Amino acid sequence: MLKLEKFLTLFIAIGAVTGAAMMWTDPSGAKFGMDPLLVLLRAKMPWPDIFFRNFIPSGFVLLFLNGLTQFTAAYLLFKKHPFAQWAVLTCGTILMLWIVLEWWVWGFNAMSNLYFVLGLVETVVAAACLK
Repeated sequence: MLKLEKFLTLFIAIGAVTGAAMMWTDPSGAKFGMDPLLVLLRAKMPWPDIFFRNFIPSGFVLLFLNGLTQFTAAYLLFKKHPFAQWAVLTCGTILMLWIVLEWWVWGFNAMSNLYFVLGLVETVVAAACLK
């Protein structure tokens, strides 16, 4: 179970860093075909003129909520820290909440569905390890 958790935390963290880098590389989203998503974000999220003029703020939120937290959980797992399982459980929950927000904004899609399942697996495995 520990190997699975290490893999998941690193996979999700690397994916979040990659996603954030994409958002910063092309803040309009056009280069990666994400520009229609920005329109949906502006329509559904509060303060669109402040936070959703482009993807730069979203990239920072993605990095901090799903990148750095997952890297921290991975580090704790590798160090066999007593709070490692709690960190993984928290990261899985954060990821699932992030995906629920994505579903609300953009609807269901394959990538969001996959990441929700990964967050669910993280949460279930960590909860099982805590018992």
